[in-house]
Amino acid sequence: MFNKKKPIIALTGATGFLGSHLMASMLSGGYKIIVLGRPTKEETLQERISKLLRWFGIEELAGQLELVEIDFLEPMLGIPEAEYKNLCAITEQIIHCASDTSFAERKRDTIFKSNVSSLEGILEFAANADVNFFHYISTAYVAGANVTFCKESISSSTGFLNVYEESKAQAEKIIASFCKKYSIPCTIIRPSIVYGDSHTGRSLKFNALYFPLKSLKFVRDIYLNDLKNNGGKKSEKYGIFIDDEGYLRMPLRIYLPKKGALNLIPVDYFVNATMKIIAKTSSGGIFHLTNHAYTKLETITAYNEQLMMMKGVEIIYGKSAENEIRNPSEELFDRFIEPYLAYLSDNRIFDRVNTDEVTGNLYPPEFTYEIFKNCMEYAIDVKWGELIFVEENVTG
Repeated sequence: MFNKKKPIIALTGATGFLGSHLMASMLSGGYKIIVLGRPTKEETLQERISKLLRWFGIEELAGQLELVEIDFLEPMLGIPEAEYKNLCAITEQIIHCASDTSFAERKRDTIFKSNVSSLEGILEFAANADVNFFHYISTAYVAGANVTFCKESISSSTGFLNVYEESKAQAEKIIASFCKKYSIPCTIIRPSIVYGDSHTGRSLKFNALYFPLKSLKFVRDIYLNDLKNNGGKKSEKYGIFIDDEGYLRMPLRIYLPKKGALNLIPVDYFVNATMKIIAKTSSGGIFHLTNHAYTKLETITAYNEQLMMMKGVEIIYGKSAENEIRNPSEELFDRFIEPYLAYLSDNRIFDRVNTDEVTGNLYPPEFTYEIFKNCMEYAIDVKWGELIFVEENVTG
């Protein structure tokens, strides 16, 4: 039921991974949410949101939602003046979660258009609505590529691992400056790498942590198919076989530039911490939603060995020799994971003073084999998202 004591919040990015989970949690918590979003070529905004409500099992809370199709790059968000004025009159807070999360340099212009240029419209709306809070969902990696200790403050870095980090860092500066100018309290929430629900394994997106494992399974399945249906003609050439214990033995060397680890948080922690920050913060601030328990790639490799029944993956730190010959499985895997390599051996440490003060004893869980298994089995069950909304194929 809608709680009139809670602020009416306009939410962008409600059809995305983090935004959809925030929407579901806030609806369950009694908030009235105004979803600012867009249709796709195939679906209206209503259809997109209705599918999500069914996936979360909260169709009965649809009455707490108001949906507004907008365009960030158009004056007054691309809606009629009367509707815009009414939207300004009822909106008390904004959560800006919409984002292009691509790392691809070739998409630089599109990413900056989505993450930076589009800010003008939502910030103008914040000023016109005279909101009492602006919340921005950023990333912990705005700290930059050459920083070891990442503070809960605006980044001054000029070097980044990819265009996504760069665009989010620039967006933070624009938002912080705007909110200061118009005296709008502002929170910037910075999650690290977010995976699915730590209890059920359910997820709506399967990139980041999932992509290297999806890639490894893809390579594995090529050789399993060859061994089972083609007499192992390709596999034998590269020393790939199924051993007496039923494990696929597949030599695959992964070269990493240095030792390090992944900083992983589950989406349920992201939501719970964000809800606390939104509810308790009175003056704003920057908050790192990160994990004190880092996860080494060797740990994930061991988990994968157990789940996927495969052996032979070897982590090597440093560069391969110039004349080293890579086998086909290594060449294929290298191409798949190239955008994520730097995150697999990350050494950045994240300050959490602000976060700990507001969220108390709320911490993300260590990434255990049970969590890994639940997440990966769900991902495989829904074919990495292809069957995510096919109800008879969704487990949970």
